[in-house]
Amino acid sequence: MRLGQTVPNFQADTTKGPIKFHEWQGNSWVVLFSHPADFTPVCTTELGRIAVHQPEFAKRNTKCLAHSVDALNSHVDWVNDIKSYCLDIPGDFPYPIIADPTRDLAVSLGMLDEEQKKDPEVGKTIRALFIISPDHKVRLSMFYPMSTGRNVDEILRTIDSLQLTDRLKVVATPANWTPGTKVMILPTVTDEEAYKLFPKGFDKVSMPSGINYLRTTENY
Repeated sequence: MRLGQTVPNFQADTTKGPIKFHEWQGNSWVVLFSHPADFTPVCTTELGRIAVHQPEFAKRNTKCLAHSVDALNSHVDWVNDIKSYCLDIPGDFPYPIIADPTRDLAVSLGMLDEEQKKDPEVGKTIRALFIISPDHKVRLSMFYPMSTGRNVDEILRTIDSLQLTDRLKVVATPANWTPGTKVMILPTVTDEEAYKLFPKGFDKVSMPSGINYLRTTENY
């Protein structure tokens, strides 16, 4: 799935019942993330930590949707293991896990090559993660190898950045940005426009090139 591409309105069985993606998404953002297989150690920690952080995703109007190529009954047993391992998950397991034993969905979303999908060892999905805006478009993607678990704080940070820059379309977030710190004014905005948009002012950085493109302002 490329950035800006519309996620198809796929149908899938999940641990929370069958879904049709667009209808299930509604007006929310979605984090759709895949795992190589059930009962794998790194995946268990990832699903557990995302479940623990569910209130943070909810604050951002964001639903979580996991994917693994194993069957639904396997997912149910795995959820029990995850809850046993991550004792700080409050209440019921909060989000659905897609069952994709044919691997057809994994192939269609670019998580797996077609020729590999029938191989039980090779046919394991990469750790793909897509952040999807309410218009069903892929806004950000992350790909990790099977050996490396994802960082939940980074997922939340990127959602904050996407939502902020959607709201304030004249700014972007710099490297290592976190909510509340300064943002960068886009080069397409003139200084005159910037003074009107940001009455509290902004900082300009003079560069050896003489090009006026580095301007920062408070996170409004």
